[in-house]
Amino acid sequence: MKPISRSDSAAEEQASLWAARLEGGTLDAADRTALDAWLAASPSHRALLSDYCQFSADLEQVLPELVSSGAVQLPDRAAKPARRWSLGWLAGAGSLAAAAVVAVVLYSGAPSGDAIERAATSTGQRQSLVLSDGTRVELDARTSLQAEIGRSERRVRLAEGQAYFQVSKDPSRPFIVETPAGAVRVTGTTFDVHTETPTDLTVSVVEGSVQVRPATSNDVFALTAGDVLSATSKGTLRRKLSSANLEDALAWRQGMAVFDGQSLRTALARFARYHGRGVNVSDAAAAKLVGGRYSLDDFDGFLAGLEAPLGIRWTRDAAGSVSVKLRTEP
Repeated sequence: MKPISRSDSAAEEQASLWAARLEGGTLDAADRTALDAWLAASPSHRALLSDYCQFSADLEQVLPELVSSGAVQLPDRAAKPARRWSLGWLAGAGSLAAAAVVAVVLYSGAPSGDAIERAATSTGQRQSLVLSDGTRVELDARTSLQAEIGRSERRVRLAEGQAYFQVSKDPSRPFIVETPAGAVRVTGTTFDVHTETPTDLTVSVVEGSVQVRPATSNDVFALTAGDVLSATSKGTLRRKLSSANLEDALAWRQGMAVFDGQSLRTALARFARYHGRGVNVSDAAAAKLVGGRYSLDDFDGFLAGLEAPLGIRWTRDAAGSVSVKLRTEP
């Protein structure tokens, strides 16, 4: 198993705290803003957080055995049966116990025959990689992923972001993508997964078929080429797209964003997430509709190109946040 990436102690401590909070429940709006700011502060933070989230998952498997063997003693509040062993309990176990657990989890290695691979992108960054089973993956900006390629199954954890998979066909080893908002199961196909919150999930199928189980539903949805499933806390919608429309929906792979009558609020949110920027838009300006193909890397060019046709004006403050209003607004 890959050890947690070494970084400065303050960053590691903050990463462990965020991992514990993410494990403990859903973050509110203020927490999410604070987390986004911390992730944007350094490209290493996202990878570090991903490592600690995985450490927590590994801890769930290892800690019970250590406790039963007497190698580690936890506080009484952790001794009672519970759904999960957590970073929070480890923090209360004392430094010696924590050191013992860290040593076992980080350096014991993955099960024989398994390969664990991690990747993470920062703001404005895309990445392509090939997993050990031959599966090709493309990551959009601000995406973190961990893949465990085992002998009986292949499992990917997509904490957040967007990823495009060309899965190497292997009927004997299902390929499962887990996200906080649901899971996707295939044996070999091409599809895209996008998740930003614990309830929002979009799956687009380019080739083959997939099975999707959204966290917000008890149903399993079977999708084939051209199908797009969008699941939110308000419900689930399945659509069939033409090849051209599907290509537009996945234009992020070429660093592009394609809009066809979407609101300016929606378009700005796409650029804001990619660049890790705050955006404030007035209600009047937000209702304007946007169409066209734009470079995701050129936020200023996107805004400048809309000034005349939409009648807007925009400013950027010292922190990089963008404000957009109609020209007629004060």
